Amino acid sequence: MENDYGAFMPGKRLTVEGGITGPLLGKVFAAKDVFDIAGHPTSNGQPLWSETHPLPTKHAIAISRLLEAGAVFSGKTVCDEMCYSLAGDNVHYGAPINPAAPDRSVGGSSSGSASAVAGELTDFALGTDCGGSIRCPASFSAIYGIRPTHGRVDDTGVAPLAVSFDVVGWFARDANLFETIGKVLLEGPSNTIAPTVAIFASDAFARLSDLEREVSEVAAAKLIEGLCLETKQLEIAPEGLDRWSAAFRHLQAVEIWANHAEWVTKNDPQFGPGVRERFEYASRLNKNEEHEHQPVRDAAREIMAKLFDDGRSLIVMPTAPVSPKRTASAAEVEDFRSRVMGLTSAAGLTGCPQITLPLATEAGPIGISILGPQGSDESLLRLVAQLSR
Repeated sequence: MENDYGAFMPGKRLTVEGGITGPLLGKVFAAKDVFDIAGHPTSNGQPLWSETHPLPTKHAIAISRLLEAGAVFSGKTVCDEMCYSLAGDNVHYGAPINPAAPDRSVGGSSSGSASAVAGELTDFALGTDCGGSIRCPASFSAIYGIRPTHGRVDDTGVAPLAVSFDVVGWFARDANLFETIGKVLLEGPSNTIAPTVAIFASDAFARLSDLEREVSEVAAAKLIEGLCLETKQLEIAPEGLDRWSAAFRHLQAVEIWANHAEWVTKNDPQFGPGVRERFEYASRLNKNEEHEHQPVRDAAREIMAKLFDDGRSLIVMPTAPVSPKRTASAAEVEDFRSRVMGLTSAAGLTGCPQITLPLATEAGPIGISILGPQGSDESLLRLVAQLSR
């Protein structure tokens, strides 16, 4: 069997043929094992999940739409346990290899999907993103990834983590295909924008190491030159990105426990390192403390809306630092997660779309992100396709 980089779930590879016409005709895709496929179990990265949930009788809506558009489904991919991790490792199913940097983590939780695309095993792949689970693996493995506007891709038939933060998104190597997938999956109100200004988030770039910052700022500036936009340097989070991150992590954890407390308590799943501690943390939180953190989320939405200036501005920022070594200790991985969450919380708190574009630098694979106002997904995808030409 060819090297599949550990991207796919163990066992016989599942294949579902798509329609005979459509914009994605013949394109091969995989999906994170949180998407239902009729007649096949969904593990959600935890063996006990599939044992305690009924066998799906329908495909997830996103899967059905891709098949109807002519795409061919080639299998389910490994994800981090319950999707509550960015590490790219699963104690039950392994750690997919990062084809772009085999000595480094591919990231999670949509680890296998990113690995399959970066390793050219599929043309594209579906994932989900709550706290960075598409954006980080895409950045780490030098491919395109999108966290769409919250609610713009139907998540029926997808295992939840924290529903007010969860989104369905996708990975691809080719920017034109990346845009076409959006035409198939995106629904609801769109917001056509015509940006004239690119705001470089100085507080976000400051979270990188000196080398990462130097190479990413130069690369980002060169990239944005292709759009002929005026550029500005601004801090996007007056209270600090750490404050945004803290609010995100608290609100996310409260919601995760509300979603999963009954199942966890009843079934006592054996979670792996990191995931176990996060569920324990979530179980101890007081829902009444939300009043301390929800205003931060509300303020972040207002601040970002003003920065976007009715679509006249984009925000440019690093997606994440270069990923940690596969040999990194648990403490190093957790410290890295904290650094990353300061970057991913901007779109997470506000529900705005974020696309990460691949850069290969001397520091390693690193992504540069563009963010726009809610509903501007199609406009951002067009800009990305334009930049690739």
